[in-house]
Amino acid sequence: MKSTNRSKLLAALDANWQAEMDGHLTYKTLAEKETDPKRSSALRGLAIAEKHHADLWAGRIRELGGPEPVYKGEPTGQAAALASRIGGPDLAFRRLEIDESRDIAKYGKQLEDLGDNGSVAILREVLGDEQQHFRILGHLIETGPKIPDMTPDEARAALEDLLASRKGHGETASWVGDAIYGINDGLGSIFGIVSGVSGATTGNSHFVLIAGLAGMVASALSMGSGAYLAAKSEREIFEAEFAKERESVDYNESEAREVLSLSYQIRGLPKADAERFVEHLATNKEQLVQALARERIKTTEEGLRKPFVSAFSGAASTAIGAFIPVIPFFFISGIPAVIVAAIVSLVAHFAVGAAKALVTIRPWWSSGFEMTAVGAVEGVVTYLIGIAIGRIGGG
Repeated sequence: MKSTNRSKLLAALDANWQAEMDGHLTYKTLAEKETDPKRSSALRGLAIAEKHHADLWAGRIRELGGPEPVYKGEPTGQAAALASRIGGPDLAFRRLEIDESRDIAKYGKQLEDLGDNGSVAILREVLGDEQQHFRILGHLIETGPKIPDMTPDEARAALEDLLASRKGHGETASWVGDAIYGINDGLGSIFGIVSGVSGATTGNSHFVLIAGLAGMVASALSMGSGAYLAAKSEREIFEAEFAKERESVDYNESEAREVLSLSYQIRGLPKADAERFVEHLATNKEQLVQALARERIKTTEEGLRKPFVSAFSGAASTAIGAFIPVIPFFFISGIPAVIVAAIVSLVAHFAVGAAKALVTIRPWWSSGFEMTAVGAVEGVVTYLIGIAIGRIGGG
């Protein structure tokens, strides 16, 4: 075995040993504190089994010539932490059940990854025991004191705790948003170019048209390609996240159910109803994956933008917005063309701002006047800069 592979294998086996020792001490501590004799006996049995697993991993580490493992956790395992987390002692067994399902998922994956016959033989034995532990904990939860419903705030905190290492994604915008943004971008950027060139050339239509049309083409291509890449990236991210959720259901269905249940409890659904609904979803694996993905990613495949649609709407809308300030210079030139272009552009700014009310909650007139003011400032500033540049060039 290569030294790098041996190091990775020993690191994995040591992590397994640490996890089993942690479980042993956790169950041992809980058994000592449990007042119900039957539950205490069950917990002691789990503690003994976890210690046996730890001994198996330690033995394999010695066989491979690795260093003697040293426990790095708390003397009581996770017992103290479980009691202090959201939900307190009443949810300790539910969290242990989830931890067992995580171990099952981890060991199941190691069957494919370890590549060491001796370790795989141990894995098969441990996996069978862990599945039995999962069933025992489920029985303890069913026969023990009723776990009280959490408030939505407690459920939210528990869900955040459960998903602390994951990141969510916001909802994607529709093509309408792409179009409005494209018109706004094209109108604003080319209005600035037209104003600046007009100031520098005193409204020479020849130069304004060249600069405006060139800018229009460049802006449209830039916006179209940017919208295409953004939509394609969103879809790729969605597919990657969806695959992760599918894998989490394959390897850790218990945790997936808990995530969904907590999500529904956050919205005020009673715990029993939430779990009953999740149980219904779990009758169809694909349905469960879709529900989990919808809760985690906050969108569905149908809600994603289509790359080519986004590219077309972004490019076309940018070209339309960019063409508006240029139109007067096809027919007139000089200061009159500058004035007409300014009026037309400001009216267009107001119209685009008002149209934003389709995708926002602001009043149409407020959004319209805001964009008009921004456009006016942009036009004045670029026109004055153009005059200054024209004088410098003329001097």
